Amino acid sequence: MQARIERYVGKRVHFLGVGGSSMSGLAALLNSQGYQVTGTDRTQSHKTEALEKKGIPIYIGHRPENVHGADLIVYSAAIGPENCERREAERLGIPQLERCELIGQLMEGKKFAVGVSGTHGKTTTTSMLAQIFMALHTDPTIHIGGELDFIGGSTRAGQGPDFLCEACEFNASFLKFHPTVAVILNIDEDHLDFYGNIDNIERAFAEYCALVPQDGCLVGWGEDFRVRRVMENADRPYFTYGRGPENDFHCENLSFDRLGRPQYDFYRKKTFLCRVNLGVAGESNLLDSMAALSVAALRNLDMAAAAEAMAHFKGAHRRNEHTGDVDGVMLFTDYGHNPAEIKSALSIAKLAPHRQLWAVWQPHTYSRTRDLFDGFVETFDGVDHLLITDICAARETDPGDIHASMLVEPIRRRGIDAIYTPTFDDAEAYLRAHWQAGDLMISHGCGDIDLLNEQILLHGDTKEDAK
Repeated sequence: MQARIERYVGKRVHFLGVGGSSMSGLAALLNSQGYQVTGTDRTQSHKTEALEKKGIPIYIGHRPENVHGADLIVYSAAIGPENCERREAERLGIPQLERCELIGQLMEGKKFAVGVSGTHGKTTTTSMLAQIFMALHTDPTIHIGGELDFIGGSTRAGQGPDFLCEACEFNASFLKFHPTVAVILNIDEDHLDFYGNIDNIERAFAEYCALVPQDGCLVGWGEDFRVRRVMENADRPYFTYGRGPENDFHCENLSFDRLGRPQYDFYRKKTFLCRVNLGVAGESNLLDSMAALSVAALRNLDMAAAAEAMAHFKGAHRRNEHTGDVDGVMLFTDYGHNPAEIKSALSIAKLAPHRQLWAVWQPHTYSRTRDLFDGFVETFDGVDHLLITDICAARETDPGDIHASMLVEPIRRRGIDAIYTPTFDDAEAYLRAHWQAGDLMISHGCGDIDLLNEQILLHGDTKEDAK
């Protein structure tokens, strides 16, 4: 029988892979609710240090004895059953709960439980919802895969009826959730090592829709034919959003300011709801904002106040985040790790004034790099220079049939100056030797590529003309 988290209040809950963006947030959330939280991660990081500052004991390095005395184990999908701590917990009879099962249990009983799904845009849209609901004082519980300054991290424990969270399709993990409102931003190819093809991905989203109770609803991008199809076949109330007036929610009088930030009138059918002046730039943020505002409208929130919250939204960390300037070069980092996400990030980066555009890409997982190889080759068109680091293995072992250097020549044949720079030190050295004041650099990936930006900023200016 599956362990129930509410039975362990006051007891020790041990997190495996506690440094992950979601796991660290969940650990902090349970710690604030009276659980005795501990955790293990293979490496020290900003997130493990932040947890230690909250009084949570963290072990660096997995060892069987770390679970001794624990009452419950929470593990992420990246921690397989062969892990020594999971094996020891099994030997000792300590119950184990997978991360998404925990999130699903936390969602249960919430009157307005919003699960934001889609191949890309989940963190941004959930963050927008968080900003709206916080601004309107609904006291929501929040769980996102990134970090928001205005909630002090990635999670927030609220006492209100609202639960806002990302619902990721990786390993069909979102099928363990209990949404009353299921948002579907898009359905694209990703995680093909698990799904095999796009049709299986679409079927998983159809199963996700079926989780919503009959008195709940679906909200989806009406101009994505797969999204529309799964909603139409779901036998649940559904609402579409998009640019066109055929959608239940749409925009009119759309324009973009000189920084690429959308400005539009937001309508529900023929009823004007609010004027939106979005605080972040780009087409993808336009769509994400309409998804968030559609949910706010269905929650019957004050739409003028919701639009005001969108004007102040600056994005989550690692989502087109400006990390600083060095040598007169603007540095950005973005979490995007599939072709659609990277293209979106680049389209936003190009809006900023710059001389030449540098992209540094850390491919994430061998399977994704192999399965989406052709898509990645076409992703960086329009970039002046592309540096490719070694693949971030994450949960995988090297199969021996794919390597980051294999991408260089196909990308060069498209007219892109692509260079293989295996390590972050190699990438920094190449950048500093070749970039010039007025350039812009953006790093891409959901591994630890953001550390490249950190080390560049740590080393500071090196060119005399930038001082």
